[in-house]
Amino acid sequence: MIDGRGSTEMRSQGLGSIPDAITVEVIRHGLLASAHEMARNLCRTAYNTIVYEIHDYGVGLHDPEGNVVADAPGIASFTGANDFGVKKAMEFLGRDSLHEGDVILLNYPYWSGAHTLDALVLAPIFAEGQLISFASCRVHLLDLKQKDPGYVLDSTDMAQEGIFFPAVKIYSRGEVSQDIFNVIRFNSRMPERTLGDLQAQVSACQTGERLVKGMARKYGAECLIEAMREINDHGERLTLAALAKLPKGTWSGVDFVDSDGIDKDEMVKLEVTVTVTEEKMIVDWSKTDQPARGPINAPRGLTLAVTMLTFKFLTTPNSPVTAGNFRPLEVITRPGSLMEAVPPMPTFTQWTGLLAPEVITKALAKGMSELVPACSGGDVCDIMTLGLDPGTGMPWLEAINDAVGFGGNADGDGEDGITHVTQPGCRNNPIEVLETKAPLLIESYGYRPDSGGPGKHRGGVGVERTYHFLAPSAAIVINYKTKTRPWAMEGGEPGVSNTVILHPGTVREEHVGASYNHFEAGEKITNLTGGGGGWGDPFDRDPSQVAADVQSGLVSLEKAASDYGVVVDPLAFTVDDAASRVLRKRS
Repeated sequence: MIDGRGSTEMRSQGLGSIPDAITVEVIRHGLLASAHEMARNLCRTAYNTIVYEIHDYGVGLHDPEGNVVADAPGIASFTGANDFGVKKAMEFLGRDSLHEGDVILLNYPYWSGAHTLDALVLAPIFAEGQLISFASCRVHLLDLKQKDPGYVLDSTDMAQEGIFFPAVKIYSRGEVSQDIFNVIRFNSRMPERTLGDLQAQVSACQTGERLVKGMARKYGAECLIEAMREINDHGERLTLAALAKLPKGTWSGVDFVDSDGIDKDEMVKLEVTVTVTEEKMIVDWSKTDQPARGPINAPRGLTLAVTMLTFKFLTTPNSPVTAGNFRPLEVITRPGSLMEAVPPMPTFTQWTGLLAPEVITKALAKGMSELVPACSGGDVCDIMTLGLDPGTGMPWLEAINDAVGFGGNADGDGEDGITHVTQPGCRNNPIEVLETKAPLLIESYGYRPDSGGPGKHRGGVGVERTYHFLAPSAAIVINYKTKTRPWAMEGGEPGVSNTVILHPGTVREEHVGASYNHFEAGEKITNLTGGGGGWGDPFDRDPSQVAADVQSGLVSLEKAASDYGVVVDPLAFTVDDAASRVLRKRS
């Protein structure tokens, strides 16, 4: 006997129902391995670099109630959005309508927790005649008849944002619903690649189904369900233990989205109030602006997901995600507001969701500045390029999520050139892949010097990339955080904002934010991403660290002197101590 709960032999034959701690841990790792196998299968079968190179996906396994128990995140906020979407699909369809072999498609933003193109595919999993789990897989599909090819920046109504599938069965009891696939095929500008990725999602869910069923055969369905319950209970205990150690209080933070995409000169306010107690964290978005006319409104599922992400990195960043981690989190929104969009409010761009984690962090910085970083570059800084391939005449589309600098913190400098906090599992789209898949030449790519905010602990620097178009093309700039600088902490200086340069080095040179642009062969665009805010007084930074930054090309000689009061020899990269003392004394 183990822990008096039934023998391992009984459980292996499917006869036990209450697992001991060791069995729960084995099952937990089995579920995590299964989720990662789902992601690997997705990447092997997907058609688009957005999925298999960038990892613009979220994969999960859930208990019979839809609560996530294991995930393989690319875009981390998809984990919470998937959890939300699975429950909405079950609520809409009803548990009794779910059968073995069903596969469901959901991209209705107000239920799925993301915009139209971030489509969620889920599959109920059955064993021993009962529903035991769900497999979920979300990816960014290329085209679902949204009003503009690639991306929508200025929709004013949900009807402009594409075809909606409110939890429809694309497979029913194992039989394909060809009608649904035909609707997509005849309403997509890129049907082969869109359907290819959709079927890759189906394959990922079927992989999860196969692996979870194998675990049910080994341990028994009831044992597996009980283990899932204990996994989430344990996740809650971990979070409560972390909460108990945090400072207690109530703090507020405010930041601004560049615009709603329609009224380009009017910034939109995000305001949050965060309360930390012994038993919960309350994140209240009710003071945020009224709904926007353009597509920056966030469905509640998205607001929950990005709030959950911030809560996770503050409380239990080193353990895998479970729904239990978020039981002590309460999120307050107002229906019909910027943070809880309702039909027919436009939701396509999701910029509000990208800024939200930074606003929460800004509030927390007032009460726990030793535990949170300064603001990052603040965006995913995506330039989506598309057009017709001159060789094949076929449409092409490639996205490039460029990295930003992270904010400095009490323990050290912010990371240089890393994907935004909402996308910790994502990667760069390699230059070699881009130049193979599209008529593009990447002329330069590297760190953006002097973009990190000065501080005792420097903000990380952003990156700089120049694209040279080899054929007539469009470039959709999906960059915000261009009008406000990444904020600093404890006497540091803000980072440098994101910007994009059209036609760099010519008389037509222009700096822009979010925009839809057309280029002829030979024309160029440069993406300059933001640096993180600094932490602490820059004059408290060790001069040798400043010299090392100069040598690495992250800080210029001029900024070393003006921002840090450090004079660096341009050849030896050593510190002129006497000259530096004079500079620091004068300032």
